[in-house]
Amino acid sequence: MRQLLVFYFFIGLSSCASIKEYEKVNINDPDMELSPRQICRFETNSQLYREGSSGANGGKVGGGCGCN
Repeated sequence: MRQLLVFYFFIGLSSCASIKEYEKVNINDPDMELSPRQICRFETNSQLYREGSSGANGGKVGGGCGCN
């Protein structure tokens, strides 16, 4: 059991990596973030689809029973 714990500890340590400054450019790119408008659109689409008042992406409108 102890060997397994030590094994997972070292696996966890090996997964940590330092990132060089020139590699952070892609991570901090503003194009990688969703704008608040896109986030709201996605949440609204998911909510409408779950409650059955609209199809996915504004498709057929009908009941939530799947009989469309």
